[in-house]
Amino acid sequence: MLLAGGQGSRLYPLTKKIAKPALYFGGKYRIIDFPLSNCTNSGIDTVGVLTQYQPLELNDYIGNGQPWDLDRNQGGAHVLPPYQKNSGSDWFKGTANAIYQNLHFIEKYKAKYVLILSGDHIYKMDYGKMLDAHIAKGADCTIAVMDVPLEEAPRFGIMTTDEEGRITDFEEKPPHPTSTKASMGIYVFSYDMMKKYLEQDEQDPSSDNDFGKNVIPAMLRDGCGMYAYEFEGYWKDVGTLSSLWEANMDLLNRRNGLNLDDSFWKIYYRHNEKHPHYIGKNARITHSIIAEGCEVDGTVENSVLFAGVHVEKGAVVKDSVIFPECQVGENANVFYSILDHNVNVQEGAFVGGEREKASGKITVVAENVLIGEGGRVAAGTIQEEDVPSLERKE
Repeated sequence: MLLAGGQGSRLYPLTKKIAKPALYFGGKYRIIDFPLSNCTNSGIDTVGVLTQYQPLELNDYIGNGQPWDLDRNQGGAHVLPPYQKNSGSDWFKGTANAIYQNLHFIEKYKAKYVLILSGDHIYKMDYGKMLDAHIAKGADCTIAVMDVPLEEAPRFGIMTTDEEGRITDFEEKPPHPTSTKASMGIYVFSYDMMKKYLEQDEQDPSSDNDFGKNVIPAMLRDGCGMYAYEFEGYWKDVGTLSSLWEANMDLLNRRNGLNLDDSFWKIYYRHNEKHPHYIGKNARITHSIIAEGCEVDGTVENSVLFAGVHVEKGAVVKDSVIFPECQVGENANVFYSILDHNVNVQEGAFVGGEREKASGKITVVAENVLIGEGGRVAAGTIQEEDVPSLERKE
């Protein structure tokens, strides 16, 4: 069960019109490609995708699940939005409530075990190994964990375990963590036990209906068999502008631990029907990813360009992530920025600033925005409206 209904408010304006799992990543992917591909590579052939916020583009992208080999007569990929029932209609009130509202879907397939995933993380993971560990220990719930720096621990659900990996304490986003074992938001449940606690949680009017805040602590208090499954590898929660930028930049490091060239664990995606990229005679490209359909006749350094991006003669793109169909005109500059879909930076315009001087403040330009000739977008700005051309003095 893939939770893909998040708004991603900390990525605003990039998620103003689309759900976070549908956001572009790495030159040719969407974020949701990673958990879907992990399911396929792990031998999971029945996936419920729970959508809610701005689902149109995400639903269209998933389609019948064909790119991930999930177009099946039995099972396959199923988009599961909130719906109206005899008793009325409800939005998903939390992660636990989202699964509760879709228990009938799980029961249709007579599942003994249920894997709960988030749709907004970048990683490669064999869920089969986690399920094997769950079964071997006779667990009621198994939670994927990884060690994080102590200063980052307050962002996560943090747990303490004994020598056998059994969880002895769990706290959601503690201000003063006593452990660095962070929940990755990946759970395996034995179905009967999960159903019992979801129904119990639904009866509590004070509950946030959330796995981390409510269901897992309740199971732990009752002495259920709760175990940690330690994950070693690349994993990134791309919930902020800085983490999204960093994850894209990580792809420029061939030793990043993600290895998208792995033929045994491919990341599948819905293909763009674009022509091969074209590099002009004036182009200078270093340490960058250039997707299909791009045309580059300027300078691109340490950047990720998605399909259909044009960088014209004399233009400079540096330390930036450029989403599809953007235009960077002659002698324009884009530094330390994220440009959303179909941004037009016209001749001589300047967006952002040198990374070394920006104090970690990434410049973001919303989709379809026009930066007029000679226009300026200051470093660290979130630009959502067109910027007029500077008046030319005769």
